[in-house]
Amino acid sequence: MGNVRRVPISIEPPADAEAPQRNPKAPAPGERTTSHYEGCRGCGDVPGSLRVRSWVGDDGVSVVSRFDVLEEHQGAPGLLHGGMLMTAFDDALGTAYTQVTRSAVTARLETDFRRPVPVGTTVWLRSRVDARVGRKIYVSGEARLGALDGEVVGTARALFLKVGVEHFLRHGRPEDLEALGASREVIEAARAAP
Repeated sequence: MGNVRRVPISIEPPADAEAPQRNPKAPAPGERTTSHYEGCRGCGDVPGSLRVRSWVGDDGVSVVSRFDVLEEHQGAPGLLHGGMLMTAFDDALGTAYTQVTRSAVTARLETDFRRPVPVGTTVWLRSRVDARVGRKIYVSGEARLGALDGEVVGTARALFLKVGVEHFLRHGRPEDLEALGASREVIEAARAAP
């Protein structure tokens, strides 16, 4: 087992991928999306969160997101930390997948940084579901400085895997799940399941 070579997970949709179909329960184009979890460090409204805000795009399978870069987000003096931009991308691309399916998790996220982002600016992210194959959802996006037509500061592509609620029951911290209304019995049953 010591020399197991793993093949990287591909973020390229295969040729037989399906075009994304909008989930009829998703917010309508132009509507603001809600935080997928209030405790989220990307879109939640809690201390330390990036407070990314998103709206559904005109096509119903994309989102536009806003991220205000604050002093607490810096890595180098006066500049956004790259990991914070990756977190904003993970949140924005993750919000895009919610337009086609209810819940999924990040399997792979690839980010290219194009230029430094100053503290005190706003980054606008545009994310779109590109394709879907079974549980796999392929999403891409770009980040622009100051406006939707501003200078590109980064691009990203991701693969998300659709999961059910049992994923969170099995792997989440029990006290957080109980705060959301899950009983200890339900959590224990999910963790005992094969």
